This record gives sequence, structure tokens and C-alpha cells, in this order.
Amino acid sequence: MDNIYERIRSLRVSMNMTLKELSEKTGLSVSFLSQVERGNSSLAITSLQKIADVFKVSMSSFFESTESNSFFTPVEARKPFQIERSDSVFTRLGGNFPGKVLEPIHIVLAPLQGQEVIFNHPGEEFYYILRGRVLMMVGDKEYEMNEGDTIHFPSTLNHTWHNPTDEAVHMIAVLTPIIFHE
Repeated sequence: MDNIYERIRSLRVSMNMTLKELSEKTGLSVSFLSQVERGNSSLAITSLQKIADVFKVSMSSFFESTESNSFFTPVEARKPFQIERSDSVFTRLGGNFPGKVLEPIHIVLAPLQGQEVIFNHPGEEFYYILRGRVLMMVGDKEYEMNEGDTIHFPSTLNHTWHNPTDEAVHMIAVLTPIIFHE
């Protein structure tokens, strides 16, 4: 994940922006941003979104390789990543090319782990449970999903998920627009 910190600094410098200016635009402290750029502090997904918004880039761009027009993604080329305060592992499965709108992801949801925040945003989401059991909250309804179950819904509805078991859940998610909204 060190690459994320390097990309943040590189984007800030390329935009001739000081840490103080980035701080004012994100609401994050100068000292915190300085630690982030040095790789000495982890980032919450909400903080990374604020930074991405200021730079007018998608959060996924912090995780992508610089290769463009890559349609095929062999197993050995996949780079799993984690998000602060989460033991869950996310692996992007899709190609990398301009204009893409689908974001397929393999998620390994750690035991007793879930999203702390309830989300809603433009787009659609589709989940396929490969292994395990997950509670998916969509709108005002909770769905208990088991191996082989799927769910597909508009992302404008409040949604979150949780693994209530002591075993990892493996699931495929297909999101649009791309997972970390541009």
C-alpha cells in the first residue's frame, strides 16, 4: 500500500498544491497528511475519498498500475489490498482501460467483519456469495445470504454488509460506477 502514499504526494506536487492547501480542501490536518505522504499513517476510506475528490480522481486510481488498456488480468497480476480498520481483503478482477464503468472485485470478508458505514451512491451493485454467510442490509431489509446466493440492487439505497460468523466469506462484487467513484 506504500504506492498509495507516493501517488498522493505525486498528485499534490503535480498540482502545485501545498500540504496546507490540501488540508484546507479535505478538512484533514497538515500533520496527518504529512504522515500519510511519508507512509507513516494509515488512511480511512473516507479520508482517501476526500483526497481523491480534491484531485478529481477515483479512489481506485490509487490502487491501479499505470498500465492502460489492460483487458486480461492473470491471477499473478492481481494485487490484493486492505482498507484501514478492516481485516477484509479486496482484489480487483477487471481490466484497466479508459471509460470502464464496471468494477468486478473478489472480497474476502474477515470473520465478524463488516462495513462500519452505511453507503448510498449512484450506480448498481451485484454480489455473488462463493463461500460463507453474510448479512446484507439494503434499504430497510436485511438479507441472509449463503453460498450461491446473489443480490443486485441500485446503490442509491442505503446498504451495508456484515459477516456474523467466525469463518471468512468469499464473494464476488460487481459495482458500477467503479468501486471508488470517480
